Amino acid sequence: MPSPPLIPLRHFFDNPERALARLSPDGRRISWLAPRDGVLNVWVSDVAGGEAVPVTDDRDRGVRSYGWTRDSRRIIHLQDTGGDENHHLLCVDVDDGGRTRDLTPFPGVRAGLVAVPRATPRHVLVTLNLRDRTLFDAYRLTLATGRLELVGRNPGNIIGWLADREGRLRAARAQTPAGDYQLLVRDHEDAELRVVAEYANEDGGHAFAFTPDGARLWVASARGSDLLRLVELDPADGSEREIDADDEVDLAAPLVSDRTGELLGAAYVRDRVVLHAFDERFARDWEAIRRLHPGDPHITGQDADETMFVVSFDDDRDPGAAYLYDRATGASRLLHRSRPWLDPETLAPMRPVTITSRDGLPLRSYLTLPLGAEPRDLPAVLVVHGGPWARDTWGYDPQAQMLANRGYAVLQVNYRGSTGFGKRFMHAAEREFAGRMHDDLIDAVEWLVGEGIADRRRVGIYGGSYGGYAALVGATFTPDVFAAVVSMVGPSSLVTLVRSFPPYWRPLLASTWFRYVGDPDDPEQLADLEARSPLNRVDRITAPLLVIQGANDPRVTKAESDQIVEALRARGVAVEYLVKDDEGHGFVKPENRMDAFRAIERFLARHLGGRAEG
Repeated sequence: MPSPPLIPLRHFFDNPERALARLSPDGRRISWLAPRDGVLNVWVSDVAGGEAVPVTDDRDRGVRSYGWTRDSRRIIHLQDTGGDENHHLLCVDVDDGGRTRDLTPFPGVRAGLVAVPRATPRHVLVTLNLRDRTLFDAYRLTLATGRLELVGRNPGNIIGWLADREGRLRAARAQTPAGDYQLLVRDHEDAELRVVAEYANEDGGHAFAFTPDGARLWVASARGSDLLRLVELDPADGSEREIDADDEVDLAAPLVSDRTGELLGAAYVRDRVVLHAFDERFARDWEAIRRLHPGDPHITGQDADETMFVVSFDDDRDPGAAYLYDRATGASRLLHRSRPWLDPETLAPMRPVTITSRDGLPLRSYLTLPLGAEPRDLPAVLVVHGGPWARDTWGYDPQAQMLANRGYAVLQVNYRGSTGFGKRFMHAAEREFAGRMHDDLIDAVEWLVGEGIADRRRVGIYGGSYGGYAALVGATFTPDVFAAVVSMVGPSSLVTLVRSFPPYWRPLLASTWFRYVGDPDDPEQLADLEARSPLNRVDRITAPLLVIQGANDPRVTKAESDQIVEALRARGVAVEYLVKDDEGHGFVKPENRMDAFRAIERFLARHLGGRAEG
């Protein structure tokens, strides 16, 4: 089979033609994201068809996520400036000519959305670090006027808020000084929150929703279990009743009826998505939906009566196909394919594989091989996910597809510390940055070479955020393994990284960075952090290095990339460095994405021997 044609970079990294379709609550209109003068905005048309009109007019970073208000009159979405992550909540009246109002017009303040309650259509619940930049209080916001009413004052330990079905803020999740969790509940908004359950750090305790009567909570818990299960928690005594569990992976999320508040099912992500359905009608719908497309379905929109679903499919070779499904008749129609210019026959299948680490852990991974090439002695790229508290999943991945199209074998590894595989796997990563977490990546490279797929002399490593750090660790801790290294928004020093985190991350550090990585204010831990920092081993770098950074990144600041680039250049070592002044932690603008991946494509082609445009 001949190699497929070289697919233009813009086909992978430009804006989609359409994406993220949603229904208005009244079921009369359908919305989606599409470019308006080259920038993603929200468009709306009648469900039955007719002319589509843009209702937002973002001219800079584009709308990336949005939702309808309960009265079906408005579109709301969050937007920051230049990637600084100080999001504002913006509102557009669909029938008012697209005039955008900033509902949280506070400089340097970050807004978050807690709930858009069905019972109170004139209001939404938001969080703001308005009073104290390190803490998020909860407010009821009046959509028509922007009036804010404080309904949840953060005493200093709350890291998340939860409303009941009546739109009342009734629960919160708190963190203890030791990094464990507490679940707090109150009977009404004027009452004091009380601790109703405590969870060790590894046991979860995330509450998803109240039961329909508001008396109990549905919670993800790993008490007495390695895996997160769906339980019903009684606030009266903190007791749990198991509702559902999987025997391989953690609970991903329950599916709850917006109309009735009842549980419909529970979703899990093994190699692919698995759904346990509880409701008979929903089970039939799910089976009908699965027949529409070979990808993994996700219900991304519905009307208030739940008579119609918008279903989007995640598929390795057909990204974002979306359908409108009528639950009464079982009829469906294709709404869009996000990137219709991509021919699935020219894209590479993504195959789940399990690799065993040197100490016996199963590393669930995904392998994407170039079409038209014998899978022997190929140039290869190890793509490392960020987080590290995240995971790779099966589906369309533009990075993997671009690299496979250029002739590389692409391996994505869920190394220890990745989420979804149980608490033992997650906590096997404690104090293992540049240790066993990196060993897992090296074991994956050895597997790839041992299978005969990869040419040992032509293996590269690439990642963003933690993946960028992992790439720098590869260059400094195992310099003989990788022939090319690409770090995108990757920290070079664990010490300066933690000390530069934004103020609102401070309350979260005990349960995450301090527990897993270390506290630089502790002299003993400081020495360990220094030892695990690539910046302190730059003299070991021999592989070609490409560093990519957003100048406004609040998570991994530009100083992290500057300092390792400057250290290398001071030694006379050449390093490629690409900075985008209008980006943050990840590149939003398509022209910046294409510049970044054009640089990656050419860099890897030079040093690993793959194909490149032009």
